[in-house]
Order: sequence, then structure tokens, then C-alpha cells
Amino acid sequence: MEAKKFELGDVVEMKKQHPCGTNEWKIIRMGADIRIKCEGCQHSVMIPRREFEKKLKKILIPANPVTEEQN
Repeated sequence: MEAKKFELGDVVEMKKQHPCGTNEWKIIRMGADIRIKCEGCQHSVMIPRREFEKKLKKILIPANPVTEEQN
């Protein structure tokens, strides 16, 4: 299975939703640990990168949308 490529500023969906009911998180810090902020209640959580990669479901809104070049 290919690893998902995520970047600082991406809005992602995790496998489990936050207790506030929202399942949209924004990546606000990257390193050995990743800090994500709930888009609903603005609560932030820091989790190890490996755990984040396991719990990540999909990227909803990329920070830098990729534009395809036409040949």
C-alpha cells in the first residue's frame, strides 16, 4: 500500500472523528510528531508521525493543489 503524501496546511480526514463531531483536521506542525487542529472546535493534538500515518484516512483539501501541466 502506498503511503499518503501530506503537507503542512493540508486538511485531512482521520479514521475516528473528534468528540465535537467534526472529522476535519488541519496539519499545523510537522516533524517527528505531527500537530493537527480540529476545524470544528479549534482544539489541537500532537501525535507521533507513525500513529498519524496509521490513523489518516484521506486528504480532503491539499494546502498546495497540484496542477497538471499539459504537454
